[in-house]
Amino acid sequence: MQIIAEAVDGLEAVQKSEELQPDLILLDIGLPKLNGIEAARQIHERAPKSKILFLSENRSLDIVEEALRTGASGYVVKSDAATDLMAAVEAVLQGKQYVSPSLGYESVGKTCLDVRPDPLYGIQAQKAQ
Repeated sequence: MQIIAEAVDGLEAVQKSEELQPDLILLDIGLPKLNGIEAARQIHERAPKSKILFLSENRSLDIVEEALRTGASGYVVKSDAATDLMAAVEAVLQGKQYVSPSLGYESVGKTCLDVRPDPLYGIQAQKAQ
């Protein structure tokens, strides 16, 4: 694994993603100029083969769901990065979806991990029945 670029804000992340077409992109939610959710939407359109993994301190289930609706493949809580990040990276690169277990698999897993195509943003979370 090799880091090929870093971005200081969401606009730069979109630009570098389009230019470099990386295999994996790590994004935070709270980016300046363009937040991570909107950046992910744009990246998904401009670099559709790139996998997006959010790394954020935000633990809101609504934010997690919104992040995954952008086409992102995973969400890791920063406080869990030491234990979750490498597992998340491996899962995402294998085409799987990953959400930090500390967010509560029973509540998040059933709402975020059951995804369906969405014509606007690539995937859409579906509530479990």
